[in-house]
Parts: sequence; C-alpha cells; structure tokens
Amino acid sequence: MHWTRKIAAPLILGLLVLGGWHFTRAVEAPKPSVQFTPEGIEFFEKKIRPVLVERCYTCHSSESAQVQGSLLLDSREGMLKGGKSGPALVPGEPDESLLIKALRYNEKDLKMPPGEKLAADVIADFEAWVKMGAQDPRKPETAVVLDEKPAYDFAEARKFWAFQPPRIYPPPKVKNKHWPKNWIDRFVLAKLEEKGLIPTSGADKRTLIRRATFDLIGLPPKPEEIEAFLTDKSPGAFAKVIDRLLASPQYGERWGRYWLDLVRYADSAGDSADYPVPQAYLYRNYIIDSFNRNKPYDQFLREQIAGDLLPGKTEQQRWEHVIATGYLAIARRFSVRPEKNKYLTLEDTIDNLGRSLLGLSVSCARCHDHKYDPIPTKDYYALYGIFDSTRYPFAGSENEQEQKDFVLRLSKAEADAILKPFEDQLAPFDADLKRLQEEKKALEAVNPDAEANSPAAGKRTLKEIKADIEAVKNRRLPIAARVPVLEKAYAVAEGTPHNAQVQRRGDPKNLGEEVPRRFLQILGGRELSAEEKGSGRLELAEWLTDPKNPLVARVMVNRIWQHHFGKGIVATPSDFGKRGKFPTHPELLDTLATRFIESGWSIKAMHRLIMLSQTYQLSSDGGFQNTRIDPGNEFLWKFNRRRLDAEAIRDSLLYVSGALDLSKGGPHPFPHERTWSFTQHNPFTAAYETKRRSVYLMTQRFQRHLYLSIFDGADPNSSTPERLVTTTPIQALFVMNSPFVHEQADQFAARLIKAQPQNRKRIALAYQLALGRPATSEEIRRGETYLQQSQEKLKVASIPLDQLPQKAWASYVRVLLSSNEFIFVD
Repeated sequence: MHWTRKIAAPLILGLLVLGGWHFTRAVEAPKPSVQFTPEGIEFFEKKIRPVLVERCYTCHSSESAQVQGSLLLDSREGMLKGGKSGPALVPGEPDESLLIKALRYNEKDLKMPPGEKLAADVIADFEAWVKMGAQDPRKPETAVVLDEKPAYDFAEARKFWAFQPPRIYPPPKVKNKHWPKNWIDRFVLAKLEEKGLIPTSGADKRTLIRRATFDLIGLPPKPEEIEAFLTDKSPGAFAKVIDRLLASPQYGERWGRYWLDLVRYADSAGDSADYPVPQAYLYRNYIIDSFNRNKPYDQFLREQIAGDLLPGKTEQQRWEHVIATGYLAIARRFSVRPEKNKYLTLEDTIDNLGRSLLGLSVSCARCHDHKYDPIPTKDYYALYGIFDSTRYPFAGSENEQEQKDFVLRLSKAEADAILKPFEDQLAPFDADLKRLQEEKKALEAVNPDAEANSPAAGKRTLKEIKADIEAVKNRRLPIAARVPVLEKAYAVAEGTPHNAQVQRRGDPKNLGEEVPRRFLQILGGRELSAEEKGSGRLELAEWLTDPKNPLVARVMVNRIWQHHFGKGIVATPSDFGKRGKFPTHPELLDTLATRFIESGWSIKAMHRLIMLSQTYQLSSDGGFQNTRIDPGNEFLWKFNRRRLDAEAIRDSLLYVSGALDLSKGGPHPFPHERTWSFTQHNPFTAAYETKRRSVYLMTQRFQRHLYLSIFDGADPNSSTPERLVTTTPIQALFVMNSPFVHEQADQFAARLIKAQPQNRKRIALAYQLALGRPATSEEIRRGETYLQQSQEKLKVASIPLDQLPQKAWASYVRVLLSSNEFIFVD
C-alpha cells in the first residue's frame, strides 16, 4: 500500500481494530521466565538498589548484626526465598508481593521500612520493577562485596572503539561513481555494495520539502513554499530550502525540544509534592535561542556546566550564562525532604551528564564498579565531589515551602532593600505559624489521632490548633501575595569546595576513602590543580569539550543523524559502552565527528551536510530483494518512513487550522510562590493550555500532560534519547473524541469555507494545507459525495440548516487529519 499518494485508511479504524483484538482472550498461556535486559538491570541499579542499601540493609542483609524476620534483601535469591512471612517477591505481580504490600503501608502489621513510609514515587519505582520481573543481578556470594580496587586495565580498555580518538577517514571507492552527492554518500554506498544492496530512487520534490520542513522546524510546509521549490529548477534549490528553514525561529523550537528530552526538562522539581519552578522556562528559552543562534556546541556545553564561572562581555550575556546552568539545577529532587536527599539529586546529575554528553552510564558505578564499562566507583565519586561542591537551588517542599538559593539577577543588597519591608510585615505571622506547628507536633506526639483535650497541648484540641493555623495563614496571605517577585534563575552557584568520600554500596551513611575531584580515568583522569579553589565545574567543562575527548563529538553527531534518519549510526544513542550497539558505519561516524569539531562545532553545518547527501534524499519506498537482505534498513538503502512525534502532530493540527500562535513562550501563570502549601498528599497539579507550540506547554514530573503521554511524549523524570512509537486504542479514541481535535477540525473547516466559495476548491486547498499535495480528481469526487451525504444525515439529526456546511466540513477534515498521510513523513 502506498501511504504517500493516497490517504490510507484512517488511523482511527486501524486502532479500533487493534483495540478490539484485545477484547477477546483465549486461555492465558503460562508466563515465560524473566529474561534480564540491560534496561531492566539499569532500572534496578538506578532506582532500586540505592533504596535497599539505604533503608533496608541495616536489618535485612548478610552483614546485619541480626537479620530481622529471617529475610535477606541483599540478593534476588534472598528476596524470592523470603523470610518467616514467606517470599518477598512474586516477579511480575506487584500486588501479590509482600515487599510491595509492606511499602504501601496498607496493612496494619506489615509496614516497612518502620517509622516512615517511602515517598510515593519511590514506591511506584518498586512496583514497576516487580512488574517488569524484578530484574536483579545480585547473587548471595557477591551481594555484599564492594570493589575497593578497580580491576580495569585502562590501556587495554582504551582499545575499545568508543575510547579511540576519532579521525578523518578517506571516503571509500565505490562502483557507482555517479550516485554520491557528497562524501557521506561514498561511505554509505560502499557499505551497500558490500552487502549486495541497491539504493532506492530519489524522493520527489514534494516529499523532499515536506521531509525537510518537518525535520528542521516540526511543521508542515506552506503551499506557497512547496510551489516555490517545485518551480526552482536551479541545482541549489534544495540548499535554499535548507538554509531558509535553518534561519527560521521555529528551528530552535524543534531542535531545542530534542535537547530538553535529553536533559529531562520540567517546570516542577520532582519532590514528593512536585513543587513548581516558575523560573525554569528561562533555561528552556535559553536552549531554544542557542540552537537558533547556532551556538558552537562546545560553548553550549561549557555554559551549561559552568556558565556562572565564565566571563560575559555584557551584563545580559553574564545573565544568560547563569541561566544556562539550569541544566544542572533541573536535576530531580526526591522525597518529602529533598534537601536531605541531595545525594540522589547528584546521582541524577551525574547520570544525565554521562548519558547525554558522553553516552556512558556513569551512575551505574555509584554502588559498585561498573560491570561492563571501565568506570570504577572512585570515578563516580570524583565527579560527585565536583557537584557536591556546587550550591543547588531549593524549589520548596512540604516541610519548607519557600524557594531559596536561586540566583538573583540583582545584587544581594539591592534585593534586601526591596524585600525587607514585606519580610518585616510577615515576620509576626511566621512566628505564630512556627509556634502553632510546634504545638500541633507536640500534641500529635502524645496521640496522633487526638481531637480531645490533652495536657501536652495546654488543654487545646488538635482541631482548634489546626483552625488557628489556617486563620494565621489566611491573614498572612494578602501580604504574601504583594511581595515582589524578583528576577531570579533556577541555576547553580559555587558552594564549599571539597572532595567526596566513597559511599559504600551507595549508602551516604557508610563512608569510605576520600577521592580527589577529577575526570573519568578512561578519558584521561585529569585532576584539579592544587591551586584550584573552586568546585571544579569549570575544569570539568573544559575536559568535556576538549577536542581530544573521544566521546562528546561522536555522541552529538550521532544524535543529529538519528533525528534525521530515525536511527543513529550507533543505534543506542546514550550508550556507547560495551552494552551498546556497534556503529553500522564506524568510519563515517568518526569522520563526521572530526568534521564537526573542525567546523567550529556547528550544528547547523552538520544539518546542511547530512541533508544535502543523496542518502538523505532517497525515497522511502521498499524493494523486495533489499528487504530480504536488510529488513531493518540498517545500511540506509532507503529513507525510513516515520510517524510524527507528539509535539509535531499537535503543532500541525494547530497550524493547518490556522490557530497556532507562533510567538515565543514565556513564564506559566503559576500561583504566587508565597501562597504555596503543597504536600505529598496534595501535590502541585495544573494544566496551562496554550495555542503556542508544544515545546512551551507546562511540563510536570508527576502529572504528565495528557496528550503528550498518549502520543509517546518524553518522560521528564529521566533522559529520553529516543521516543517510543506506539499504536494504541487510546490514541484512536483521543482523535475521535478529544475536544482539542474537534476544535481544530472546526477551525480548519471554517478556514476552508472562508477561503474558497466552492467545495471542489475547498477540497483542493484542504489537501494542500494538510498533506502538501494536490487532491486527485477521484479524491475530489469522493469528498464532494461525502460532504453531500454528511449534510443529509445532519438534516435527519435536526441540525439547523445554517450549521450544516460547517459541521459537514468539520467531519470531513477530521478524516484528513486522522489519516496516515497526515501523521507520517516519507
């Protein structure tokens, strides 16, 4: 079936059939044994093992002075065997696992850990882990072993391809000398000829401009842009299209979104109450602006790691450098007391830096030496010391609700002069609140359920105290709401410089030897100089962006390639280690990385180079012989047809309806920070809808935007190097029933009715706007028939006559907007 020239059956129909398939179910087959996967093991190492070490090993490990309940939790075997109450785990069945029941605190005599329930997001991690089979590499004989001495031969380890310096390879000779358009093509064609594959034909110009426009700005091309390209017969016609798109402000919004996926951007902190961060948007806009300005990638990274330590030519540039360190600030906060769990925030920082910039899972060395890559635990804590010497901002939490340690644009003296009058007015109320909270706490300590008189509370009831607290808050609120919100950034600053100690098994209470701050040993292991008095972030930024670093340029050009072709030369874009995939074209990757550095780390130059290749300009049509040899198109004998991502689908719906607001997004309308009182049981939740591009939607960590979650948007709780593409019944139901889709269809219909007087011309315009091509005579005939029949049915439904054309057209364009041709790019 050709999806590019005829509208395929609407997505709705296929999805409903798919959904219906699940409604009938035969006798359930026996569950297969759990197959451990790199992703499953990684989830355990990041999310589960650290909690077990910190909260469970004291009483439930082979090193415990007395093992409670005969239950060992330091190996998978111990958890499956269980203790006096039975097995702790039933892999795949969280509701049947005693461990999960204990964590949930729902049963009176089964509550673990004692004293304080784990945060809801941590419990959710354990539930997810059990559901995926409780993957756990620990064995009883090795469960408590800490690798004190790395068993790595770094000289030998550096022979691995990813740790070798990239270099320029001469383009290989090819048989078909007329096919390549630039040197990229010679690397690709040589591999195709080696494998016995024949590249498909080139894409037609309509397909090419639609592909390029979605690739670079994430929106459909305008009919006049398509026409201009079709009529331009010059050899450089496509280069002109690329240059125009790269100069568009929408380019940064498209490619900035990819970066925000990587760094798990969110407008909330991620603690148990998910406190909002109204200033986070500054970092988001900094990313978009950096892509639009074609900021050299090495400078882009230096600013995000150590922008506050870099000189600025102007005050505005200095402020932008500070905002850039939002990359570090947006690391997740954890639990009810995020300030006491900074070690988890630092782990999240190191994990993201390793995966996003280096393509290495550095944080897997937190509890033990990395099992696959040459990263000893000491390397993890060498980086940990750098970030522990950094002051992170505090977004607020259930126990301390106001922000602190944000970076003010004004000097401290200027800020104090503005705020002091308000702080003086608030001081009596804050003192009363503190006294009442202590009184409430004292009464609850005597009797948590107390509502009667209590000597400990001076014969006042808990109900009375709570009422007094609310009364003080209500009197305080009008003053708090008038406090000026000073310009400040969710950014980092220098803290107290110090080296970190190894945390044995990832437990911050079980400290080992001190480790000097330095870079990863496999990448040179350079240490801070003896004269260095700062955190070491500036030196880290320089180490990362050193042209001799074998990973940073490779990882980035692979990501650019991935977003153009749907898959990177390395198919595991955030894992260039031994568990990752070997590059399909290693010499091409190395040459691209080296040329990237030589170009001044220009991302736009890399786009241009890739898109002007014959490889990029191939058709997506298949061929039987090629498919038999290379069914996954690893060697790029054709272009990969791809579904638009969630943001591009939403933005395109708004765009064709004429409703899209292309203005730049600013701050979200959060409530005044002095009025916040969010808790883990009443967390921050909001949805600030907008007609702007999807990159400007408010992003929460706990409550994901409904539309983005349905269509595989990024999870802001973790780095997203590539989006999953799912096909679910919920997606079909959303397209059919969503008020948003219906609203865009109504506006698109109104746009067509206003623009053209005749149905034939309206149908033609609808095809040009939505699909980027003319409608065929048969499609026009079927459209006219559909509109006539639709109006007749609406008459029977007693729809007023003056509303018939609008409703019939809205029904018709919904078919176009739900078609495969609309949501796929060839």
